Amino acid sequence: MATEVLGTDRQPEPEEGLRRLTSYAHGGGCACKIPPGELEEMVAGLVGGLPMPAGPGGAGELLVGLDDGDDAAAVRVDGSRAVIATADFFTPVVDDPYDWGRIAAANALSDVYAMGGEPLVAVNLLCWPRDVLPSEMATEVLRGGLDVARRAGCHVAGGHSVDDPEPKYGMAVTGIADADALLRNDAGRPGTPLSLTKPLGIGVLNSRHKSTGERFDQAIDVMTTLNAEASRAALRAGVRCATDVTGFGLLGHLYKLARASGVSAVVDSAAVPYLDGARQALRDGYVSGGTRRNLEWVRPHLDSGAGEDELLLLADAQTSGGLLVAGEVPGAPVVGELVARRDAVLTVR
Repeated sequence: MATEVLGTDRQPEPEEGLRRLTSYAHGGGCACKIPPGELEEMVAGLVGGLPMPAGPGGAGELLVGLDDGDDAAAVRVDGSRAVIATADFFTPVVDDPYDWGRIAAANALSDVYAMGGEPLVAVNLLCWPRDVLPSEMATEVLRGGLDVARRAGCHVAGGHSVDDPEPKYGMAVTGIADADALLRNDAGRPGTPLSLTKPLGIGVLNSRHKSTGERFDQAIDVMTTLNAEASRAALRAGVRCATDVTGFGLLGHLYKLARASGVSAVVDSAAVPYLDGARQALRDGYVSGGTRRNLEWVRPHLDSGAGEDELLLLADAQTSGGLLVAGEVPGAPVVGELVARRDAVLTVR
């Protein structure tokens, strides 16, 4: 008997012998990212390049590039206008193809919001094992992405697809922002509070889902929530430093922000919000390899008296997580602060 693909009546009945969608992926969502330390080694020789000429036939001023590993690239194109460019795609994080499409689109759009921009147009990036999974399922993935992009007021104009043994989906997104009011990961200043706009725990719940088939609506709701209003609220508050929390976990992304800004960061672990069921999933052992690699990456720069379980949750590889904002955002908990540079870049108390 075929295993039923979890979801709703939106999707077609699975074909005989079809397994759950997440079983076709070696990892799930942003937990399948290349580990941060390995990635930095790969691109180490590609930063700090020569500026491109401006004007016809050249490029505008590059405001944010590869140097600090920010969420997207930003180029000044005309006065105070900047174009934001990003791409993000990953393997299935849930079994419902429509939900996967919605999550992947929200995650890709988040990079634009994390820079203080508004998305304008996106193109689909689809890798599909066409001889294994039905095309109707791919249509549901794309429909999910389209619905979220429409909710964001972003055009979806085509894309690119390849035949691939492992399914992957996401988007390349172009947005626009005020070049003089970008949210950047290198603009943090000591004495600034840190706000987190979505709860953590997505990674351990997704790992449990992949292993058991249990559906966690609370995680899906968080992953499909756009970071649009959080970004706009940060801009209204005059914030200039932010990033989003995805595959490197809260600790990994905070470490990158603090390092780029030349400051240290203190996390109040008791103030960090978590999804219902996250701690139980951790206790039951549903921790991804990506989460463990995140913690090992930041551990040499970490001063903490917290237990290992607490640190694993703080390093939990999120998919389509919230914004980590250097400043106060109405309705978002303050989970720590930036301080003057210390020996330890990160302190968890």
